[in-house]
Amino acid sequence: MGFILKFILSAIIAYVLTKVLPGAHLGGFTDALLLVLVLGILNAVVKPILKILGFPITVLTLGLFLLVINAVIVLLADWLLPGFKVDGFLYALIFSIVLTLVTSVVDMIID
Repeated sequence: MGFILKFILSAIIAYVLTKVLPGAHLGGFTDALLLVLVLGILNAVVKPILKILGFPITVLTLGLFLLVINAVIVLLADWLLPGFKVDGFLYALIFSIVLTLVTSVVDMIID
């Protein structure tokens, strides 16, 4: 039950963020559900590979390169989903940071 609640709340957060933040656009709530699903799959499959490949850069930047990896994941979701569009790398970076922060706060409250 907790998984479904977090899934739906993450979709609501993503939908609201695309309405509030400039540069990120969603077609509707169904697209928000698909976005959360695709982001979860990309985070489980692609992100570990990018972390391993980018480990030297991550060490040199004291972990800030992980923000770039998160933005790349959002851009991949933009490429995969026709109902989700991000206007560029900077907007993908902002969207990923805000989505991570808000989702983390909601997860702390729910748990």
